Amino acid sequence: MSGTGEIFDRRQVRRAFSRAAGSYSAAADLQREVESRLFESLEYLGEQVPADIVDLGSGPGTAAVELRRRWPKARVVAIDLALPMLRQVAPKRGWNPLQRPIDRVCADVRALPLADDSVDLIFSNLCVQWVDDLDAMLAGFRRVLRPGGLLLCSTFGPDTLHELRAAFSAADDRAHVSPFGGIAGFGDALMRAGFRDPVLDREVDVHGHADMAGLMRGLRQLGATNALSARRRALTGRGRFAAAQAAYEPWRGDDGLLPATWETITALAWAPAHGQPIREGGEDVARFPAAGIPVRRRRG
Repeated sequence: MSGTGEIFDRRQVRRAFSRAAGSYSAAADLQREVESRLFESLEYLGEQVPADIVDLGSGPGTAAVELRRRWPKARVVAIDLALPMLRQVAPKRGWNPLQRPIDRVCADVRALPLADDSVDLIFSNLCVQWVDDLDAMLAGFRRVLRPGGLLLCSTFGPDTLHELRAAFSAADDRAHVSPFGGIAGFGDALMRAGFRDPVLDREVDVHGHADMAGLMRGLRQLGATNALSARRRALTGRGRFAAAQAAYEPWRGDDGLLPATWETITALAWAPAHGQPIREGGEDVARFPAAGIPVRRRRG
């Protein structure tokens, strides 16, 4: 895929998260913390009760299970690129046959297999950072959301793993850590897509690790490995890894641990009414449902 011009190799993203399906839940402390922040933002719904909910990039489905618990009559759809992740959603242990089941769909966030105007809430925790084209992705979100529907998502910001990025840059000239967009760029993309009243927040968490090998092992358990199209396809040699380790050492703190910074961006925005323009291919395009177009009948 390196010849496509895409930043990420989608096949590698799928493989990495498929391999991490069995270890993800045990390693996902940060992901659960960010997920809890997103749940706090659900208060913006007020008395509104969503009938159709999508947990996008669901992973093992912890958010999907909680969303179903909150709104047991709603249809909840868990969507993930990695089929082994979806197999972890709502295991039989603790399953209530009287509850509506969670639908599971293996699909790419860039091409949602959902009808227009079919969703009231898109909930997406730390998934969209793997998408190159924010504008196209958000256009897809807007397409499936009903007017007044809520988009609630999180992504990583540019300071994420900056220590590891700097350490590897001292070892060779190949990128080893994914680039992540900033909060301003994400907000601008939401506005270009026509979303209303966006609210964005930024948080920075620093986790300590005994050594770089332990940090890398934790990233593999999360599926957060190098999925760049321009990545080196051979394994990182001992010499380059040792050079990166040496470059990381000056970051070691007074607590004896190597810091790993995680910058997270959370975003909330509302789908607009039909007819609100959206930028597509450099042009403003407005869509209206066919049922909403008045038809004047001629009298015979």
